[in-house]
Amino acid sequence: MALPPRPYGWTITRLVPALAGALILLSALLAATLSPWWLVLTALVGANLMLYGAVGWCPATLAMRRLGITDQPCPTPTA
Repeated sequence: MALPPRPYGWTITRLVPALAGALILLSALLAATLSPWWLVLTALVGANLMLYGAVGWCPATLAMRRLGITDQPCPTPTA
């Protein structure tokens, strides 16, 4: 059984959860080492992910679109 082709390139759909995961890990590390107030960042990221899941839009997508990142995956290279 052949595996489906992997997506090629980074799209907004892949970058939003990756960025959210990185920010949550960072805020958990900062909360454990510096101050529990860093958990506010975790709550904001969670709210942002809920907004993205419900509407398909979040403030990070605006910045990504301005940087030229698209919603459409890049075509897969043919061998």
